[in-house]
Amino acid sequence: MRVRPFSVALASPLRTAREELTDRAGFLVGVGTSDGEVDRDGGDGDTDDGDTDNVDAPATGIGEATPLPGWTESRSACAAALREAAANSGGPAAALDDLDADDAPAARHGLALALADAAAREADRSLSAHLADRTGLPEPADFVPVNATIGDGTPEATAADAERAAADGYRCLKVKAGARPLEIDLDRLRAVREAVGPAIDLRVDANGAWDRSTARRALDRLEPLDLAYVEQPLPAADLDATARLRAETAVPIALDESLAERSVGEVLAADAADALVIKPMALGGPDRALAAALRAREAGVEPVVTTTIDAVVARTTAVHVAGAVPDVAACGLATGGLLAEDLAPDPCPVDDGRVEVPDGPGIAGGAFDGLV
Repeated sequence: MRVRPFSVALASPLRTAREELTDRAGFLVGVGTSDGEVDRDGGDGDTDDGDTDNVDAPATGIGEATPLPGWTESRSACAAALREAAANSGGPAAALDDLDADDAPAARHGLALALADAAAREADRSLSAHLADRTGLPEPADFVPVNATIGDGTPEATAADAERAAADGYRCLKVKAGARPLEIDLDRLRAVREAVGPAIDLRVDANGAWDRSTARRALDRLEPLDLAYVEQPLPAADLDATARLRAETAVPIALDESLAERSVGEVLAADAADALVIKPMALGGPDRALAAALRAREAGVEPVVTTTIDAVVARTTAVHVAGAVPDVAACGLATGGLLAEDLAPDPCPVDDGRVEVPDGPGIAGGAFDGLV
């Protein structure tokens, strides 16, 4: 098992609940042969980055662990979990069994992905086909529709951005809201609907910014706009209030940040959502993300797969997860543009509002060979 730290700059700072990030820093994970016989680091005692460079054999499976505090463990905790996994005498498969997805989801994502990539490449099939086969699903889709994200501008600027996205082929737009007074947000959203017409699906993402009375007023006023859903209208922890809000309005509700506070099972049991935003990195791997998406679908809740603004390896993996979900809705996978640089060229860029699911062996054939 091999672990290499990396850092890629963001195109603009990312504000989280805890800090402002200017880059996305994580770890690439490589595993050797699929039978569990792997080269392991002799150890240089570096406790800062988890680097295990002294490996002679090339990796046959690659994974990415890019922690995002608030959604996953910290970078130092991720590094520690990966070091412990690399030292596991049972090899990567045993190490994966020992990794706790609740305590170290990003670390588990990296190792689970590396092992899945190795297995898919050995079988000469794509990662999406490998995931679908393991869960009894039909052949995955060739393409996944994606939404464009429209930022928090004036009504005029928001409408212009929406028109450009629609002209580029996006059939689903997600408009950010909640940072401005409600009346201004309502003006922005009306301007978008007027600009793009009824054929474009509109989603609104409030990022948990509204209190209960504001959220109720917002959904009542937004009902005539025929929204696909409003995402996270209330704070993440306020699950019971979200369930009550959902029962009182005709506007569908999606939950995203709530999955950083509660399990998928708890959110579904609360009957608080019409859609769930599924982040493979935050859930602990592509296998767990697909299982969560299928569990949501069985409960009548639509899964929407997205990223935690990951680098290209994990971002491409999220495309495979989405491709394995039958008839998946537009997903939040157009996030590569948020990076100023990346680890490798993107094997599945957005074209005409959709991304092609790579059909080479594993994640992307040999596109990521040599990264770790």
